Amino acid sequence: MTSAPMTELDGLPLLAGLSHDQRAALAGIARHEDYEPGARLFEEGRLADRCWVVTAGCAVVDTDIPGRGRTVVQSVGPGELLGWSWLVPPYRWHFGASIAAPTSAVVVDALDLRRLADADPVLGYRMSRILVEALLNRLQATRIRLLDLYRHPDGD
Repeated sequence: MTSAPMTELDGLPLLAGLSHDQRAALAGIARHEDYEPGARLFEEGRLADRCWVVTAGCAVVDTDIPGRGRTVVQSVGPGELLGWSWLVPPYRWHFGASIAAPTSAVVVDALDLRRLADADPVLGYRMSRILVEALLNRLQATRIRLLDLYRHPDGD
């Protein structure tokens, strides 16, 4: 685990809407981490205390389905945000997540990020927009998967 270099944050399209100073503030509370396949990042129902921007590799979001066990519902790849449950009280994960392939990520402490956003309302607003955009992209991807899953077998 090492601190996230500023150049790593500057290179993330997800953070392009932040000013250089805002990315520098974010770099001050972020760190770089590498993960091996199978590493568990978080568990459904536990305290949501951080978020990740995947820079390489793949993480999967999952949920426990009675009688079926842990089921993958989403994959998260390079440039994508993982975890937004830290934003809204009671700050508990709604899903679980693990690493599917060797992965690198920028990890941000949630408490520090909430404090930073409260201290700089412009940053807070921009971060909220980033989260809403990520959420919208996930909902659209889920919609497409559901349409595929429930399409008529004749293609109609």
